[in-house]
Amino acid sequence: MSGHSKFSNIKHRKEKNDSAKGKVFTRLGREIAVAVKSGGADPSANGRLRDVIAKAKASNMPNETIERSVKKAAGDLNAVNYESVTYEGYGPNGVAVIVAALTDNRHRAAANVRSAFTKSGGNMGAAGCVSFLFHEKGLILLEKNQALDEDELMMLALDAGAEDFGVEDEWYEIITAPENFSAVMEAVEKAKLPAAVLSAEVTYIPQTTTALTTPDDQKKMRRLLDTLDEEDDVMNVYHNWENETDD
Repeated sequence: MSGHSKFSNIKHRKEKNDSAKGKVFTRLGREIAVAVKSGGADPSANGRLRDVIAKAKASNMPNETIERSVKKAAGDLNAVNYESVTYEGYGPNGVAVIVAALTDNRHRAAANVRSAFTKSGGNMGAAGCVSFLFHEKGLILLEKNQALDEDELMMLALDAGAEDFGVEDEWYEIITAPENFSAVMEAVEKAKLPAAVLSAEVTYIPQTTTALTTPDDQKKMRRLLDTLDEEDDVMNVYHNWENETDD
């Protein structure tokens, strides 16, 4: 990832997701359904649902679509048979990759994810083989806006429980512990800031990055990410490829 930011590929991934909103909304609907089944339809009493709703709003999912998804899940709990599964592996040159999936068929999901790794010159590993290279954190990105006071935003975030605050060329970064993500996001929403939320989710942040210096390795890595993105069971893919947005 270029520059000093560990999140410089967020914008690239978001732009890619925006070009396929239908698939994104379908995945978010699945996450909402699983969250409702695990803790009920009231986001004030269900932290997992509250976090998914924040993520959905940051992905520009309309409020009425979110509410409809919650109501549908609450009225048809027996139809929700998805389970969360995490896969880990290596891309070209040892790039660390974590794949988060929601699936109703673990065998199918595992086979498809393994195939994606193999066809792209990588390999799927055992649980824990790369996760130690990442920190799980809440991450909120706000677009830069001249009407937004940087110092006030920083104090708002820190007072709400954020761990860190960063400034990039096009956005502000608010980093939280996973358990404080909801409180910080709620504070941001209540403040009605004059800036769009570009991303809001609990994610995996790499502690170190791996560069791919040959065009062939870069091509294989893009193939891996694209293939995983096409899988219906795959919700999110996290990696430590240093230069995704550089080439």
